[in-house]
Amino acid sequence: MVNKPENTIEPAAGKGKEAPAAANLPQVELPPQVNVRQLADLLEVNSIQIIKQLMRSGIMANINQVIDYEAAAVVAKNLGFEPKPQARPISKRLAAIAAAKKATKPQGEAAAGLLPRPPVVTVMGHVDHGKTKLLDAIRSANVVATEAGGITQHIGAYQVILGENRITFLDTPGHEAFTAMRAHGAQITDITILVVAADDGVQPQTIEAINHAKAAGVPIVVAINKIDKPNANPEQVKRQLADAGLVIEEWGGDTIAVPISAKEKQGIDVLLENVLLVAEMLELKANPNIAASGVVIEAELDKSRGPVARILVQSGTLKVSDTVVVGTTIGRVRAMLNQAGKQVKKATPSTPVEILGLNGVPRAGDTLATTANEKMAQIMVTRNKAEQTKESGRALSLTNVYDEISAGKIKELNVVLKTDVQGSIEPIRTSLERLGGEEVKVRIIHAATGNISENDVMLALASQGLIIGFGVTADEGARRLASTSGIDIRTYNIIYTLIDDVEKALKGMLEPTFAEVIEGRADVRAVFPAGKGAKAAGSYITEGKATRGGKVRVRRGKEVLIESTINSLKRFKDDVREVQTGYECGIGVEGFNDFKVGDVLEFYKMEQISR
Repeated sequence: MVNKPENTIEPAAGKGKEAPAAANLPQVELPPQVNVRQLADLLEVNSIQIIKQLMRSGIMANINQVIDYEAAAVVAKNLGFEPKPQARPISKRLAAIAAAKKATKPQGEAAAGLLPRPPVVTVMGHVDHGKTKLLDAIRSANVVATEAGGITQHIGAYQVILGENRITFLDTPGHEAFTAMRAHGAQITDITILVVAADDGVQPQTIEAINHAKAAGVPIVVAINKIDKPNANPEQVKRQLADAGLVIEEWGGDTIAVPISAKEKQGIDVLLENVLLVAEMLELKANPNIAASGVVIEAELDKSRGPVARILVQSGTLKVSDTVVVGTTIGRVRAMLNQAGKQVKKATPSTPVEILGLNGVPRAGDTLATTANEKMAQIMVTRNKAEQTKESGRALSLTNVYDEISAGKIKELNVVLKTDVQGSIEPIRTSLERLGGEEVKVRIIHAATGNISENDVMLALASQGLIIGFGVTADEGARRLASTSGIDIRTYNIIYTLIDDVEKALKGMLEPTFAEVIEGRADVRAVFPAGKGAKAAGSYITEGKATRGGKVRVRRGKEVLIESTINSLKRFKDDVREVQTGYECGIGVEGFNDFKVGDVLEFYKMEQISR
């Protein structure tokens, strides 16, 4: 790809007839990148004329050469056109992601002062495809201008500058780190850059990265790297991406793909411009004028400085001397350092900083919150400890799916599917997805061949899903991790058994319908003490029966005084389990003592109606 300023095309010197006034020039919309043939078609001229214009500036291009917008715009001007950027339609997937983000935007005070914030980006891809080299190229070429001496402090993230815009990159490439953060409940990435080597194509870890990003609902921008290599084949990469479910824009899809060379630093600015374009569509905003909140990227115990936490501020402004709660640790921000290792007094949304002053080392993925005082901080720490104790209970299994659905926590069953051979994936995927309906859906978030790995367990944990294996086993590390995190791994050798088990779970997942069934009634004929300030109702069962522990409704005329449970049931001095029609008994109601003679006790239960 041709990039400025090395190969800048200058407008042709005015010879002969003057160029028409700009107001009279025909307009042409140009995409961010276009090859010579496509540009010739857009301008309705011969490809040779485009090549000649490029050669005038010393650019030797063939008919398939890709040039950027700036170069194409100058060519268009020289040929008598007024160029303008082509408007990009928002893809359905990106529109859905943007809508979901808008639905979770803050309300009230936090929403009143929303301002645009820099996007937070994670780089993913297959091993040796150039993730780290791309991060280094971006950092060295576009690092924030105030850091003249370069980055001296590793804080897990850094900001780069492009024109008037900033982008925050998480300096932890790979979907393993991305998913580990999500497993702790931290969703901090706005956009994913998927790096695919032009000489190697889509590989297993590429597919994993795609599925991890999709499971998190994060938009993907593809960087086709190593285009400088002799055996580079970007077209083959595009075909493989389409097979993996990412159809690029020039093929009529909704995925932005940018050819780059991290080694030669080609196409980096175009890539960043596209990241900013996606960020603009997502309308990323935060309120910098409220109490700060953020997420731990990394943390460690430093021998000389004590507990150190690297934080990404997500909303509000974090200041030195703020009292903070970070997971189950507490402290006052004693010092705060930026990515250059320089002390700063405040950090705004999407800014990474290193803070000192905590009383312990938090976990990566823990949330930071500022509090008004230490007393409030202690209350928050107690609550966070209780939440961490429950963390293993977040995991989903075929046996607890019904409870999760009943609590309104999930509406779909997320499945990581691993099989022994490629040919088993589609039949199982199709069979499982057919089991779902409008109320409950089966979602295969990742499907691949091979044994179940730790990475599969992390994805299931982060997505609150489960793992199904067919003809495979789980690695020892995966079994240990699944055991400690509560992830359900089910392995099968018979496909019908697999489908049958999931079908049974899905039937339990459907939200049940309940109906009230009256079991009996009683008249209150006396009220007497039942010890320690409690009162019991001397009652006569007029119909049905009363059962200890059953539901009861106390009526006084047409008014319902309380709906509760029977906490004691006695015949004379003996505790009994139930009392039938025509017998007298003493009844105690949980949380109620204000009985009066003439009250009516109504005993009932809720029964599930079969679908």
